[in-house]
Amino acid sequence: MLGIIGGSGLTQLANLDVSHREVVRTPYGEPSGPLTFGSIGGKQVAFVARHGYGHTIPPHLVNYRANLFALQSVGVTQIVSVASVGGIRSDMGPGVLVAPHQIIDYTWGREMSFQSGGDGPVVHVDFTDPYDAGVRQLLLESARKIGESVHDGAVYATTQGPRLETAAEITRLERDGADIVGMTGMPEAGLARELDLPYAALCVVANWAAGRGDSVHGIKFSSLEGVLHEAMSRVRRIIEQVCEA
Repeated sequence: MLGIIGGSGLTQLANLDVSHREVVRTPYGEPSGPLTFGSIGGKQVAFVARHGYGHTIPPHLVNYRANLFALQSVGVTQIVSVASVGGIRSDMGPGVLVAPHQIIDYTWGREMSFQSGGDGPVVHVDFTDPYDAGVRQLLLESARKIGESVHDGAVYATTQGPRLETAAEITRLERDGADIVGMTGMPEAGLARELDLPYAALCVVANWAAGRGDSVHGIKFSSLEGVLHEAMSRVRRIIEQVCEA
């Protein structure tokens, strides 16, 4: 079963033929909301809105552990994470879709691991390539089949939020090698790896990052909704094709 985690702009899947919703309890607390089950193109799908169905949970307070554990517990075998990000690299402007291949984690204070100590020997997971190659290729090939353009690869800088970054911070991220910036890439990807759940992200560039493009003097929030609305319709089409693959 395919698991989909929806971010800003994707709190529901209009193309999901819903069968039922289920409240899933986990040892790590409550997920962001009930899981929504259904099918797309005949493929079974479980969906959860990362920030809650009313977009009420800020990125630093998302219960990432509960979300991932809940999805695995109901039989999800691979995950597509959808997230909105800011563009740093010159070709990462608003409306661009990208499947990142690397992460730099700048977050702090979040529950980063299922290993809480005392449960047995510490297990280290390899995180050289944080996204699953198979799921990434599935996303890229599905996009190609329907004529959608998705950039193959980017370094995703994950910041703490919920505030956006300063222009100086974005300059620092750029020096570090980051191409896009968001607030939810970690610990989600790391937790999926701990659970041995194949996981990849499909990111929508919602705006230029601070100090870049038309955000040189500030983020223009008035334009974000329109960009996300248009881009998420393309994301849904790609997910449809993923389900038909």
